[in-house]
Amino acid sequence: MRKTRKCAFCDREFTVNSGMQKYCSEKCAAEAKRERKKRTQDFMNAVEPLAELQGQEYFTFSKAAMLMGCTRQYIYKLVAQGKLKASRIGGRMSLVRKADIEAMLEASPYCRVLPFAKPKAVDRCNAKTKAKNRRAAQAEESTEVPEYYSGEEIMAKFKVKQSWLYTSAKRNAVPMCRIAGKNYYSRRHIEELLGIAVDTAKIEEWLLPEEVEERYGMGRSALRAYAHRHGIPTKREYGRTYYSKEHLDSLRRTDLTGNADYCTVEEVQRIYGLSSANICHIVKVKNIGKIKVGVRNLLLKADVERVMAERRAQGLQ
Repeated sequence: MRKTRKCAFCDREFTVNSGMQKYCSEKCAAEAKRERKKRTQDFMNAVEPLAELQGQEYFTFSKAAMLMGCTRQYIYKLVAQGKLKASRIGGRMSLVRKADIEAMLEASPYCRVLPFAKPKAVDRCNAKTKAKNRRAAQAEESTEVPEYYSGEEIMAKFKVKQSWLYTSAKRNAVPMCRIAGKNYYSRRHIEELLGIAVDTAKIEEWLLPEEVEERYGMGRSALRAYAHRHGIPTKREYGRTYYSKEHLDSLRRTDLTGNADYCTVEEVQRIYGLSSANICHIVKVKNIGKIKVGVRNLLLKADVERVMAERRAQGLQ
């Protein structure tokens, strides 16, 4: 029985006439030879320019990009940022020295970035300081275990969108790293960004900004500033921000709104026929007790009645 083999060029099975036969026909053998010559020529075309550049001292931006294996636009960017020195010769000719390229590469060694490790300041002038910083960094890395969230965990747990997560992390400089194709974010920074100072799972009632505006008379910008200043817990779900009703009630003193011991400025105006400016002056001069609830001032009714009685006795009203 004659032996069969697959052609090394077209993968078609054929009957072997000799032990060294690799191609099914002379045509496949010629095509394979042509392919080998083409690959060899392509390799030489790629290697020869680089071999010629090795002996040169000065390069144009195009040749410098070829030597470094990057684009010409990236060379322009390095020069514009001051990382790579270049000399302009004539109107459109600029050259880069090989020594300057090597100096740039030596001045920027590769640093392995660990998850959420803070970058250490590098002292390029003092070798002892650099060694001390390196030892301190190694000691810190060996003792501290960083806590982090993956992007999927953040989106699932806090119900935020992927676009919001990327944009907010970049805008607020949240430490992050990429491991095995996944992004990991600093747990502490993410919780601070989302305003999680307490266990949000224990909070039962939440309010949307529209509900806060209707309930407390606060605008959107005032609400954001107030929540940030007083540390009111917030959460985001599917692009919407929610605020803790319990914390807002405790700070805004909503229990005093219907309290009979207090009255509003509008009620004092209606009862005694005074303008708001007069009432504000009287409250300040006579030290009438007041409490601010939302955008309104609640005045202690006993103090108001006492002051108004004194004014009537003096004939001022």
